[in-house]
Amino acid sequence: MTDTPFLVSTDWLGQNIQDTNIRIIDATWHLPTSTQNAKESFQKSHIPGAVFFDIDEIADLENALPHMMPSDEKMASRIRAMGITNTNHIIIYDNSDFCTGARAWFMFKNFGHDKVSILDGGYQKWQKENKPIETEIKGFPDSHFKAKLNQDRIRHIDQITQNIQSKEEQVVDARASGRFRGTAPEPRPNSKAGHIPGSFNVPFNELLNADKTYKSVSETIEIFEKAGIDLSKPIITSCGSGVTACVLLFALERIGHHQNALYDGSWSEWGTDPDTEIEK
Repeated sequence: MTDTPFLVSTDWLGQNIQDTNIRIIDATWHLPTSTQNAKESFQKSHIPGAVFFDIDEIADLENALPHMMPSDEKMASRIRAMGITNTNHIIIYDNSDFCTGARAWFMFKNFGHDKVSILDGGYQKWQKENKPIETEIKGFPDSHFKAKLNQDRIRHIDQITQNIQSKEEQVVDARASGRFRGTAPEPRPNSKAGHIPGSFNVPFNELLNADKTYKSVSETIEIFEKAGIDLSKPIITSCGSGVTACVLLFALERIGHHQNALYDGSWSEWGTDPDTEIEK
């Protein structure tokens, strides 16, 4: 395991922002129905030296499902174009209601880069504290970056189907409780309402404080246990499209739970497949 911190504070980044080994990434993403454009917002203002990580583009675009994991080659090429190397300490932040930095964090970790942290509280906290921002987008020379996807941390629809019977892994859904119970509408058309049979519900925002900082380790453990989850057993996380599920993965890793994986297709796949089982 790495000794790189899971979280860094805004004060820490402010003090270390000139460190040439630190590279900052804006991984903001919004729902397709949102009027906000993450890339345009980045171009208007961002933390000095940051580069933009496009969750929708650094993906397998041949897959009809949104932002599925890219190939090793695509991940490596996009990170090389950002001028980031395998030795850089990457600090990820976002300015999204969905704490989307956790998706980029998981992607870096799962492609073999351990030196990655999340900025606690993200861009909103950074701005609120009147820390420096810039509009200039810095260019960096292409670098060398190796990426190798760890398939052991990714689950596919057939594995989820088999797991309903075997119950070898606990499925934890990060969506809001209304969507989990099937009482709130789904944002994607043609999607069924409800959840994967036998799954648990930990809405991702329960793991966060009002200022979007992450809750303490002890509070996080309590939240998972209160939801009925056995933290001594393996966990698969799921959500709407594999983004907020990564908030759960980040929280699990932070409390020392390492037997976990992502159902990358999540509800955008399960909820639209006519053959999948649904529970409400």
